[in-house]
Amino acid sequence: MARELISTGNELAALAAVDSKCEFFGGYPITPSSEIMHSLSSKLPAIGGVCIQMEDEIAGICSALGAAMSGKRAMTASSGPGISLKSENLGLGYIAEVPLVVVNVMRGGPSTGLPTRVAQGDILQAKNPTHGDVKSITLMPGNLTECYTEVVRAFNLADRFMQPVFVLLDETIGHMAGKVNLPDLNEVEENRVYRRKFDGDKKDYLPYGVKENEPAILNPMFEGYRYHFTGLHHGPTGHPTEDGVVCDALMKRLFKKVEDFSNELESNEEYMLDDAEVLIIAYGSVSLGAKEAVNRLRKEGIKAGMFRPKTIWPSPEKRLNELVNKFEKVLVAELNMGQYTQEIQRVSGRKDFDTLLKANGRPLSPLEIIEKVKGM
Repeated sequence: MARELISTGNELAALAAVDSKCEFFGGYPITPSSEIMHSLSSKLPAIGGVCIQMEDEIAGICSALGAAMSGKRAMTASSGPGISLKSENLGLGYIAEVPLVVVNVMRGGPSTGLPTRVAQGDILQAKNPTHGDVKSITLMPGNLTECYTEVVRAFNLADRFMQPVFVLLDETIGHMAGKVNLPDLNEVEENRVYRRKFDGDKKDYLPYGVKENEPAILNPMFEGYRYHFTGLHHGPTGHPTEDGVVCDALMKRLFKKVEDFSNELESNEEYMLDDAEVLIIAYGSVSLGAKEAVNRLRKEGIKAGMFRPKTIWPSPEKRLNELVNKFEKVLVAELNMGQYTQEIQRVSGRKDFDTLLKANGRPLSPLEIIEKVKGM
């Protein structure tokens, strides 16, 4: 039976972690994500889990990675400046293939920026959240219910692909409160994805000795299986190597394990596009205003529709290309200076569509979107 409650986006992200059997949270308070840790500080100990406020953001992700390495489901949360501090250790998560959920409640930037205001300025940061080559998986909730369901999905994807998975909220959606209907706990458990486990002879165990498009198999610690965690390039046992062939195969596998299964990752919302003549592309909290704009425009006889990516990285390249080149009139609305616009231009080959961009910490209202569409 579905559960009905009134909550904020940040609190729903915390509840999703608990319902997903997360056992460890390590982080540091930062506006506008602090409520996630605050909520988990009581929720996790109540179920035998651990929530630790570390001395800074770096220690927060280090502790979470350590818990995940031991076989526990773990999460950290922050905002843009905190994610920047976590960058180096995110790289360790990617190359050592440590599953971790990272929630970023976006605020205005760069630097300290606008701590209490809304923005979507971390889109490109989430695509390349660390130095080197990584293939990011990033989810983008667009309403309160998805602040729960996408965090649940993030835990499953982290264990499925054995790497950090980002969930991008923004200040508006993290702090807004409303009524939501959540899946039954039994449904969450029934759909849970478990990490693969090697069940053969312990002497034959090679955690990174997997097929060219498979994630590592990291058995839980303390069960007699031997392997090595390192941030260096490594071979099948996890021990460092500079062998060119082995290093090349490792990097290609880290990409292919995501790229070859993009169909499992892609998730979009298409709203009133069947007969639309104007395409609006929006995500996160902006999509709420865009949907309202579509409804009002149609009452005035303007056939608008909306496309919203829920999985923003890897981007839905094929569908974006189809839609952007199908519609003559296209509007991209986002709370930054055009970060996702760059991706749409790349996949569609078009640069002649309209944009509605704002990076001053204020939201995009339905009226602004309506006026922009009428002027196109």
